Amino acid sequence: MIGGMFPFIGGRPSLNFVATLGRRHAVPVERLPDPEALRRWIGQAYGPAEPYEISAADLTEARTLREALYRVLTAAMRGQRPDPGDVAAVNAAARPPDLTPQLGEGDVRWRADEGVRAALSAVARDAILLAGGPLMKRVKKCENPDCSLLFLDDSQARRRRWCSMERCGNQAKVAGYRARRSG
Repeated sequence: MIGGMFPFIGGRPSLNFVATLGRRHAVPVERLPDPEALRRWIGQAYGPAEPYEISAADLTEARTLREALYRVLTAAMRGQRPDPGDVAAVNAAARPPDLTPQLGEGDVRWRADEGVRAALSAVARDAILLAGGPLMKRVKKCENPDCSLLFLDDSQARRRRWCSMERCGNQAKVAGYRARRSG
């Protein structure tokens, strides 16, 4: 988490959810260590929600979905067919009713009859639309070797290299500057 926040820099809910496990290629950073962290991610991703319980089983289900999403999306990035088991898991997660927006007193609140499953359904549906649509060719992995985040390149020239300039782009610029100064 960055400053107590999750890294919402992927450009799509499914990419942001996949980012709840950082540094996949090194010592992984688990950003969903407990049910309360999952509740915070859902609240930050979708805004205030009506209270509902999140169990340890819900957390396990969320992490399992996250990893299936990662494998499906990275297979799509490489132009490969994803594992049928991962596709089945993502499709199953997309089936429950979605979160529904409800007008409150000057704000919008999200309501879900099935609690966390509705939020995971929204994430799974986003991944399905992304992986099966024209935007998939714009999904990239951050070029910082210490980062494993995926992001949607929404730059005009489609040459974005970093998950964010504030995060990894700045680190690369500083490293490049130091290398030029010492060499």
